[in-house]
Amino acid sequence: MNVSVFGLGYVGAVTSACLAEQGHRITGVDVHAAKVDAFNRGESPIIEPEISSLLHRARSQHLLSATEDARQAVADTDVSIICVGTPSQSTGILNLDYVQKVSSQIAQATRETRKEHILIYRSTMLPGSTRRLVQDLFHDLCHPGRVRVYYCPEFLREGSAVQDFRTPSLAVIGTEAGHAPADPSMAALLGGQPAVLTWEGAEMIKYSCNYFHALKVGFANEIGRMCKHLGVDGTHVMDVVCADTRLNISRYYMKPGNPFGGSCLPKDVSALRSFARHANLSLPLLENTAATNAAHQELLLHLIEAKGSRRIGFLGLAFKADTDDLRGSPMVAAAETLLGRGCELSIYDPQINLSRLIGANEQQIKARMPHLAQLLRQDAAQVLQSSDVIVASQKCVPLDLLRQHAHAGQHLIDINRWDDLRTLPWHYEGVCW
Repeated sequence: MNVSVFGLGYVGAVTSACLAEQGHRITGVDVHAAKVDAFNRGESPIIEPEISSLLHRARSQHLLSATEDARQAVADTDVSIICVGTPSQSTGILNLDYVQKVSSQIAQATRETRKEHILIYRSTMLPGSTRRLVQDLFHDLCHPGRVRVYYCPEFLREGSAVQDFRTPSLAVIGTEAGHAPADPSMAALLGGQPAVLTWEGAEMIKYSCNYFHALKVGFANEIGRMCKHLGVDGTHVMDVVCADTRLNISRYYMKPGNPFGGSCLPKDVSALRSFARHANLSLPLLENTAATNAAHQELLLHLIEAKGSRRIGFLGLAFKADTDDLRGSPMVAAAETLLGRGCELSIYDPQINLSRLIGANEQQIKARMPHLAQLLRQDAAQVLQSSDVIVASQKCVPLDLLRQHAHAGQHLIDINRWDDLRTLPWHYEGVCW
């Protein structure tokens, strides 16, 4: 394929070199004459393993050239990939000036050439940016289908970028409506097995990954600071933590839904935070872990109360399914607050038998919800029939029973993404989707 790459910095240079290695003919585009001249000599504008040799080989095979002329680059190619920088402004806001300028040039060039063209954004942009750019610059070109726009974030690490391009850990294609692209060349350009999302979803993937990486670095360093205070080898501690690939280094816990609860996480986070404070250790991530959980709990309450009804039913009360443990349960906290605000509650949880509650579990529920026995229902149908708002935190009711009693006037708040609930006639809303 004939591909133009706009922006010959880090991402653009790696993209150009690796696509040329695959046999594509590359036209690099940049406003800096020095970068254009370097490309035309087959020299790399950046320091990165293998890049210099790849660019030199591509140039010698006549697969690489560069220009400052955006219009000519679009006219000579079938695909344009935007890799220009998106630096932060002094306020922290993302600067999309370079992206907008290049996009405007490509839009004008495609109007003049009147040819079909594929446009791929790789520059890191906040969710909603691609859609705004399309609406502002490509609306008249996209609807006839002359220009097809994709957002495909890059996941290149400095120092291993070429290997990351060849064998990507993640490949993502963003399309206007989240449908698989009609262009078979897209998967070939990206490599791997691309996940397909909307433009906004693909943009969010990039930020989700970088946010997670930043959290991991911060978490490891906070553990390291605490270990240093204790005279413990922090690297060894983290090596053992990472050896658990069932819970720690896995997709477990990585699903938006309930606030965390139970008898362990709230207690242990609180204890570790208290220990750090007494040791005069600055651990901001740990300090704010409970705060972000509380914010999620507040969102849940807001969603429930925003429905405007005081008749509320809970499907599930324990802190997670297949247990009767009510200690630290977010649903108990929500029910307690709603009761205090004058709501009428009815609750169904097949695992809870008050006569079997013992120890701390029994003590906590007696202290927080002494009238729980009057709120529990033995039959889920009673909850469904007597409630205008249903809060579902567990899959504890057969779908046929839900279908029998659900009606259009009810609101359903799905805590942990029970997708079958979308098929029922009530007003559906998820907590995190």
